[in-house]
Amino acid sequence: MADEKIIKKYGERVGYTESEIEKFHEGGHRVRQVNRLSRAASRYSIQAEVVQGKHCNSGHAVGEKFILDVDGNFISKFCPKKMCVYLISQLALPVALINERLGEGLEPNDFHFMRYVRCLDAGVECYGYGEVMLRVQVVPRIKGEPVPGSA
Repeated sequence: MADEKIIKKYGERVGYTESEIEKFHEGGHRVRQVNRLSRAASRYSIQAEVVQGKHCNSGHAVGEKFILDVDGNFISKFCPKKMCVYLISQLALPVALINERLGEGLEPNDFHFMRYVRCLDAGVECYGYGEVMLRVQVVPRIKGEPVPGSA
């Protein structure tokens, strides 16, 4: 019954109609995903930390961090003021992998590919401008970070 309450709350948050909530239950995978992610949301954040960088036009530098909730939303107060689209766009795949692992109840950091991602710029040596690499991982949720759906 608690699982149904989570789905109802999720449906209200995203604006589903009653018929859309019924449709949401088809296949079962979405219900399982939302239920498990709702439990993980209070415990985990996704962190992408700059581990290499030089000549970045947006100023991204080693040690800078981007914090996302488990749903893949950037938590702006824990991110740089400027975020380069060519860099953050590379987070789509590792965040989806983490999201899937959490939704299946698996160890979230135990994925093979995309633990590290690079911006699309190849650097000045390759006729580009600069280059940045991020390490992507699940970390304990940062104190003060809102839990998704609570706002």
